[in-house]
Amino acid sequence: MRASVSTAQDLGMPAIYLHLLAELLHTIGVDERDLLLRVGLDPHRLNSTDLRVSQTQASEFVTRAIIESGEPGLGIMLARELKMPLHGALGTAVMSSRTLEDALELMTRYLTLRAPHLQVSKRQNGGNAWYTVSCGMDLGPLQGFIMDAVIFGCVFMGGQLTGQVVEGTRVLRRGPEPAYFQRFRSQLPVPVEYGASEDALVIPTSQLNLPIRFSNDQLAAASRNQCEEALRQLTEDAGFACRVRRVIETSHPFPPKLARVAGTLFVSERTLKRRLQEENASFQNLVDQVRLERAGELLTTTRMNLSQIADALGYADAANFTRAFKRWTGTSPSRYRNQALTPPVARPEPALSATT
Repeated sequence: MRASVSTAQDLGMPAIYLHLLAELLHTIGVDERDLLLRVGLDPHRLNSTDLRVSQTQASEFVTRAIIESGEPGLGIMLARELKMPLHGALGTAVMSSRTLEDALELMTRYLTLRAPHLQVSKRQNGGNAWYTVSCGMDLGPLQGFIMDAVIFGCVFMGGQLTGQVVEGTRVLRRGPEPAYFQRFRSQLPVPVEYGASEDALVIPTSQLNLPIRFSNDQLAAASRNQCEEALRQLTEDAGFACRVRRVIETSHPFPPKLARVAGTLFVSERTLKRRLQEENASFQNLVDQVRLERAGELLTTTRMNLSQIADALGYADAANFTRAFKRWTGTSPSRYRNQALTPPVARPEPALSATT
């Protein structure tokens, strides 16, 4: 029995995928910025391979995107746009693998990093390798979108990795063929069969030894270690405080009101406070953590003045922001910026004495 969104862990969805979807909506005439703001997401915070968006907000955005665009095939459209670097450390690890089989093994182990609640299992049968994709919970309207994006994304990325269509590959999909699929069938390089008992990529075992064009053993080892660490951290950070922080990190307006965050997570304000207290956290401390991180980014990566930064962080004026920043760091924002932007002074090489 699959868990529902409300009862299962919310590991979030990488923000970069929603950013890419927003760009797609723009190309088909949807006001993507307005849509993001209505969902409570900051468009400027989504262009990141590190941040994650809460499952509830991601689901709401995708659902509204499908309805307002009138395009139920958005998952396939997104699949065509997915490039390996967008997948963070996993993308790097896959790109630097030796063979297609190695790349698929990485996807099998680390897919949770990029598509939470999806699992991949492998079996071999009749000269074919079957990579079955399943979902451990009911994602509602998000589920068909994610399945389209992941399964067809793998098909397109196989071509990116090997430089060719992986001959003999086919896609199996559960359930009847949706009406929208006919418009996309000719754009897919491999046959797709609906009405199957599972969602799967079927690849001839003879093709698994295809070399990857970007193979790099040293980079593969380093990026795999990064994936392992990211998977450990994602699992450890699955608590309620982490879910609250995700909403805070990507919220518009910023900082969000406690009531808004509680509503996003489908809990009462009292429950939110209690559950945070159980994890030795508080809503205000989480807001301040995100504020400090954003302040550091804005001071070191932009030319915004202190009044503009204060406004972006939800302060009434620069003086309030400066007092808070000093309390957090022990230094003023201006001094912090100057120290970060001033290159270190190179020490002169010691003079060599002449020898006789």
